Amino acid sequence: MSGKKIQIGGKPTASRAAAGNADEWVSNRAAPAEAPAAPAEKMKRLTIDVTESMHREFKRKCADKGVKIADVARELIGEWVRKS
Repeated sequence: MSGKKIQIGGKPTASRAAAGNADEWVSNRAAPAEAPAAPAEKMKRLTIDVTESMHREFKRKCADKGVKIADVARELIGEWVRKS
């Protein structure tokens, strides 16, 4: 092991604290344009096995459409449940 010493950083000073006042930032920051909606119901994880070729094609098609695999899977399962 080498005898190198690494300096992590200096002790915060009053001038640093004034420049980055966290309370001021929190109270003056803009609200996000659209906050993510909380799920109406608690989510449960589902794990399934699919062939590599099916996964590759599913992932490619989702990427082409700009959608998430999980969102499409939930939609497909929901459609199946409603029809059954």
